[in-house]
This record gives sequence, structure tokens and C-alpha cells, in this order.
Amino acid sequence: MQQHSANGRGDAMVGLLSEPRRRRILEWIQEEGAARVRDLAAAFQVSEATIRQDLERLETEGLITREHGGAFLNPVSPQVGAMTLHHQENMDKKARIGALAASLVKNNETIILDAGTTTTEVAMRLTGRKNLTVITNALNIGIVLGSVPGFAVHMPGGQFKAPTLSLSGDKCVEYFRSIFAGKLFLATAGVSLDTGLTYPSFADLELKEAMIKAASHVYLVADSTKINKLSFTRLGALDVIHTFITDDGISDADAKAFENRGIDLLIAK
Repeated sequence: MQQHSANGRGDAMVGLLSEPRRRRILEWIQEEGAARVRDLAAAFQVSEATIRQDLERLETEGLITREHGGAFLNPVSPQVGAMTLHHQENMDKKARIGALAASLVKNNETIILDAGTTTTEVAMRLTGRKNLTVITNALNIGIVLGSVPGFAVHMPGGQFKAPTLSLSGDKCVEYFRSIFAGKLFLATAGVSLDTGLTYPSFADLELKEAMIKAASHVYLVADSTKINKLSFTRLGALDVIHTFITDDGISDADAKAFENRGIDLLIAK
């Protein structure tokens, strides 16, 4: 599966106006926790001086803190201590999606839960099941479900990412390449019929791909505000998804279009 920019070309970010570019840079840092100037300059194909100006503006707005050679998200520590994920918008929609997705999980199953606020809502509603085997890269999900008697919770090694309370990196990818599960509940930053699944940074694309290949059935869980939204990097076309679980904010036209692509659409009301 190729890893490339959201419109399928390596020059996707060329010509972005400064404000959209700063928004994408902030999304990158919110996902990864930090970013280097040289990596951002290469990804957006602008000069390092331009990136430094973008970071200075974001710091002025109180969103990040600059350091030599890069910047990091501000603040992170209180959020991590409270085991709170960064993205907390549309939680009513995510709660309904989580309840519907959890209803599809039966006792004694083996499932993979991706990191994210919506997948966390799924996890919170699985505590009444019996004898689940759960594989997750999300530390907060591991803690919630690891305390349930009879559950077997497995987590990979890897690099810890504070904003998403998750593990990533090569060790994490290799782990998911060596396992198999019946169901995967996958998160995304954006989903569109033309572009497929998109994410804020390159770092987790290999991990998402390994998760998808490890499961016999892939459920995408994403609220309706993610539909037709593009993030920075593209994972792949929609044919990697079997079922899309979203909320009733989806338009009739979009719902029909997803179904016409052969995707089973489940709407949480």
C-alpha cells in the first residue's frame, strides 16, 4: 500500500497558503506530539525559514512551544497524567458510534482496537463481555480493558506518543504483522470517496496497514464530520474497509455513495 500525500501526488502541499499550511502543521504536531523543522520543510516543500515562521505564529497563539530544530505540542503533561486524549470534539456522536460498534463484538472474540477517541468509546462499552482477547496500541484502552476479569489484553512495544496515548514505530508494526484477529476497529482523521483514508502524519501509515492486514473484517469508526475531510497523508482507497460505522449526520447522498462502493454502512442514531 503506497504512502503518499492526500491527493496522491508528492507535491500535494506545494502552493498551500500560509494559514492552511499552519493548520496542517498543527494537526501533524497534535498527532505526533512534536515535529522537526527539516521534516516539515521537506513534507510541505517550503523553506525551513518559512516553517520557522509558521511555528513562531503557532507559538504566539499558545498552541505549541518551539525548541531548537523543531517544536512540541503545548501542553501535554496534564493530559497524559489524566489519560485524556487530545481530540475531544463531537463526543456525543462518538459515544453513539462506540455503542453501535461494541454491540458487534461477541464473547470470546479476538479484536484489534486502534488508538483514538472513537475507538476508546468502543472500548468503554466492552467491559460487559466475557473472555475477550484485545490487541491495541492505545495505552488508555489497555488500562481500561486490562482490568476486566477474563480479558486478555496484548500491547506491542514501540515509541510512546503522548497526544494519542499510543505506541507506534517499527517494533509496533512488526508486532501487528505477526498476529491475526477477527475484527479491527480502525480510526481515521478523514475519509472521502475519492481519496480514501487520510491521516495527519506519515508515522502511523505502516502501522495502520499492518492492522488492516491482520484482521479478517475491518470496521472504520468515524463521526460524520470526518466525511469528505482531508488530512495530510493518504493510507489507501476505501476498498480496505468492509464496514463504515458513523452517525446520522451523514448526508443521504454520501450514504448512498459509500454503499455503492460496496461498503456496509451502519448509522448510529
